[in-house]
Amino acid sequence: MEIMSELRLLIADDHQLLIDGMLSLLREAGGYTLLEPVNDGRQLLEKLASTPVDIILLDLNMPHLDGIRALEKIRRQYPRVRILVLTNYNQPQLVAEVRRLGANGYLLKSASAGELQRVIRLIAEGGEWFEEIEAGEEPLPSYFLDEFLRKYHLTRREVEIIRMVGSELTSKEIGSRLSISEFTVNTHRKNIMRKLEVRNIAGILNFARTHGLL
Repeated sequence: MEIMSELRLLIADDHQLLIDGMLSLLREAGGYTLLEPVNDGRQLLEKLASTPVDIILLDLNMPHLDGIRALEKIRRQYPRVRILVLTNYNQPQLVAEVRRLGANGYLLKSASAGELQRVIRLIAEGGEWFEEIEAGEEPLPSYFLDEFLRKYHLTRREVEIIRMVGSELTSKEIGSRLSISEFTVNTHRKNIMRKLEVRNIAGILNFARTHGLL
């Protein structure tokens, strides 16, 4: 990566007000070549095909092609581009997923101007920054949960059971909470292990921890 004055930065976000604010902030800070922003994932890939880019500030919830799928494609086609996910989603599941897919950072849009500048510099210099978000009661946004379910061929009920297994509930206890039989719970557990390609409960727990489900 070249020095900061050579950094070509691209913002991919569908909220123009936020784009305008970030552009103003980055112009004031100096040291960036600010490229024309894009408003959706398809535009982002088209831009990358024709324009050299060093670092992308990537929103997750964009039309046509969301940030998760755009990230997957960018990492395969442009492995040297640095990617900072900048989002409102305060979700450990998403932090784990974008990190697994090769993002270099995850920062909430509620961050201060100074923190944003510091994290951009850190990532531009080859570092990483991922928000330390604790798992809570707030569920994964339905849009991204659907993507997660499709990716691993899971059902919402199976994710629910994974969480309960992680809470050390027995099949009988899970069945009682979900008003299903113990036999049905065990069938779900077998299907989960088959889909995740794990052999035992420890494998399920490892998957759950890795993807922020606990």
